[in-house]
Amino acid sequence: MGSTLMLVCLTMLLATDKPQYLLYGLLCGYGFAWVSHFGFEKNKPASFKRPLYSFMGDWCMYRDIWTGKIRF
Repeated sequence: MGSTLMLVCLTMLLATDKPQYLLYGLLCGYGFAWVSHFGFEKNKPASFKRPLYSFMGDWCMYRDIWTGKIRF
């Protein structure tokens, strides 16, 4: 959900040229992930220690969900 909303926000940024959509995109992308890590999985997100690795992993998983490698 967070990655999809992040893409929507980035599309809005490009369409409207309003910089607040960059902030909205970051909040959507990381907000959903952090809430699920802390609230549901009861663990600490990797984005605190390895932000780039976490970012790349999220997009690889997002791709795998859309291509059917990971079942929803």
